[in-house]
Amino acid sequence: MLDSQIISHNKTQPLITFIITTYNLDAGLLKECVESITRLSISIDEREIIVIDDGSDLPALNSLTSVCKNIVYLWQPNNGASAARNIGLDIAHGKYIQFVDGDDYLITATYEHCLDIARYHNPDMVMFEHTSKDDSVVTEIYDGPFSGAEFMHNNNIKGMAWGYIFKKDILISLRFNRNIKFGEDEEFTAQLIIRAERLFTTPSKAYFYRQRRSSVIHEINKRTKVQRLEENESIIFHLHDMLDKLPKAERAAMERRIAQLSMDYLYNTARLTHSYSHLNDACERLRRRGLFPLPDKKYTRKYSLFRKMSKNAIGRRLIIATAI
Repeated sequence: MLDSQIISHNKTQPLITFIITTYNLDAGLLKECVESITRLSISIDEREIIVIDDGSDLPALNSLTSVCKNIVYLWQPNNGASAARNIGLDIAHGKYIQFVDGDDYLITATYEHCLDIARYHNPDMVMFEHTSKDDSVVTEIYDGPFSGAEFMHNNNIKGMAWGYIFKKDILISLRFNRNIKFGEDEEFTAQLIIRAERLFTTPSKAYFYRQRRSSVIHEINKRTKVQRLEENESIIFHLHDMLDKLPKAERAAMERRIAQLSMDYLYNTARLTHSYSHLNDACERLRRRGLFPLPDKKYTRKYSLFRKMSKNAIGRRLIIATAI
């Protein structure tokens, strides 16, 4: 059962809801995350902050006593980030949504630029950059609007769910797959982008991403490696199964995304297993789905090179030897 403590509730629709997920985080990191939002030049009525605690041993609320004004806090048994984010989406009231991981934070000056795009251009999505260094430069540059399908067809996208602001209305029934632990962002983001009719991009480094060795993506035991690769493969197959239901432009965009994810999957198979037989088996499973050899498209120079190398035994052995 979900335990909850609602500290405050906005009666009017906020401009943006910030959904923060946390699990057994250092109190200082979580507080820094929340404070990066409260420092923004949006009023209390314009913002909604939802903290979803995914079963922390000590409730995260204890570390937020000094910044808890006008925050919605919910605790759930440990069910993973996908389930936590889905709860946030279900109760969010904002016109726009921004995900934030509890150990990261928003960079005030550059995120303000993203908010201005949301305020004045009525986008469905605003995509921005991230950094792990204290080197963010303020810029007022942006491009758009594009349709999401147009943008994804012409660009490699970054799957992280915290890498953009998006209008809640374009979600409809879309939610995170709570059965996936590794790569759930990739599945969600690809489906969300093709729903956008007005997408803007900016080179602003508006999000500070903190890589922690204890995070899920840094788990390196054998069981975790197998699960990660299996789930990456299932995401590719799920997106592939959607193709026949998509209009032509959206289908072309999704085909590029699937090809990019397939390349990443094969590379990660080589990097995590260093096994020629495992890489061959992965290629064969993609082949049975009509996904290998990788499509002969000039998406990027890196993609074209990897495609050629992966088609033969010598190239696959070279991929394994250089995958680190």
